Amino acid sequence: MKPAILLAVACSLASGASPAGSHGEPDAELQRSIEQTVREMGLSPQLQDHRFSMSLVDVTDSAHPRYAGLNDHDMMYAASLPKIAILVAGFERIREGLMEYTPAVKEMFTRLARFSSNADASRAIQKIGFDYIAKVLTSATYQLYDPAQNGGLWIGKAYGGPNDQWKRDPLHNISHGATSLQVARFFMLLDQGRLVSKAFSTEMKEILSKPGIHHKFVKGLDSLPGERNIYRKSGTWADAHCDAALVEYKDRKYIAVALMKDPKGGEILPNLIVKLDKLVRSVKLPLAD
Repeated sequence: MKPAILLAVACSLASGASPAGSHGEPDAELQRSIEQTVREMGLSPQLQDHRFSMSLVDVTDSAHPRYAGLNDHDMMYAASLPKIAILVAGFERIREGLMEYTPAVKEMFTRLARFSSNADASRAIQKIGFDYIAKVLTSATYQLYDPAQNGGLWIGKAYGGPNDQWKRDPLHNISHGATSLQVARFFMLLDQGRLVSKAFSTEMKEILSKPGIHHKFVKGLDSLPGERNIYRKSGTWADAHCDAALVEYKDRKYIAVALMKDPKGGEILPNLIVKLDKLVRSVKLPLAD
């Protein structure tokens, strides 16, 4: 299955409709737009060197989402962004009755998501188990890490503390990895209520809301007018700068993901999300019947 078709599967789970053309290919107009945006921002060298990947999904019309991506199946070190994998695995374990969802667990999940707490992420990983997390990510239900598609979300190491070593991803030897495509699929499934269950998807959205770190995508969006809800997870380590968000306006909704290996990534990503936001919001909505 091609990477674009994997996204198509996620897009069509709720409606059964083809999300981006009859074969799940990227939306041609949206693809041209993000390519032009990247050129205008001077990011072609990073793209050509595979130090930058991104995905954009316009889900304003849930029956006909539009997808575009660049280097979107490149597996990259993503720092704290893969902590989203802890959430889906944790709630799967809770659903199976193998873990209790207590107020303390919710607080732990919230701190690792909103404030990217390494201590809480490590605590959650040890509670859920590395093997269990890998089982969920590679399962036929999610395919959030798929060797046939160059990988995806991976948690191969805790975020500090004792006993934090497990194993890096089998394809690229990355401890905390992601592809922009699979992160986009995570947020698509989340938006559709297809992560674990509708109730637990709603709980995960709440946990990923109200970002506690105001940089990168959040910094860029804060500079724009209008009220919006942001469900977000970022990652930073050395020159790795990553961000992913589901952004909801009253009349628009989209998912944006960017993974970058560049010392100036923290300055680039706020500008990138501003341009992507304007790109999505500039599309004329169809007239109501």
